[in-house]
Amino acid sequence: MKRTITAIATACILFAAPALAQSVGEKTGVNSVLGISPSTADFVKEVAMSDMFEIEASKLAQQKGNAAEKKFAEQMVKDHSKTSGELKGLVSGGKVKAELPSGLDSSHQSKLDKLKAASGKDFSSDFDSMQVSAHKDAVSLFERYAKSGESAELKDWAGKTLPALKHHLEMAEQLDKAAPTVGERK
Repeated sequence: MKRTITAIATACILFAAPALAQSVGEKTGVNSVLGISPSTADFVKEVAMSDMFEIEASKLAQQKGNAAEKKFAEQMVKDHSKTSGELKGLVSGGKVKAELPSGLDSSHQSKLDKLKAASGKDFSSDFDSMQVSAHKDAVSLFERYAKSGESAELKDWAGKTLPALKHHLEMAEQLDKAAPTVGERK
């Protein structure tokens, strides 16, 4: 009898985990760990937030970065402005039912503030590592939504956008490898 109850309880937990993870939201990272697609609302919010951060951080890199970072940043501003416009078009055109955030959340704002305060090698170290992390997160987010998202139009768009994001990640990883660590001369 005890085994039966344990088996039933285990089965309930296993079947409930994906549903619970989706209700927790994308921010916790649970969806990513479990490989679960974000809800359409979470996907739109995360993509919009990521684009805003990428554009603002890259504008700082165009001012403060080294030559490689400036070139990378120019590409990021161009590409993320494009994806931001495409996402806004899908939402405002009524093809996707979701709300776009009007500004950065506290997490992204604190990263941006850190970049604003940094200079020289500190800026490069922070910017480069943030770019790798942000693009790893973006690739995961887009892969999961393209595979099993709720909106057909958004799934298609996510799939078409993925190759560019993967390329951005490769570029960011090259920046990060070339960047001197704090205190190192180059």
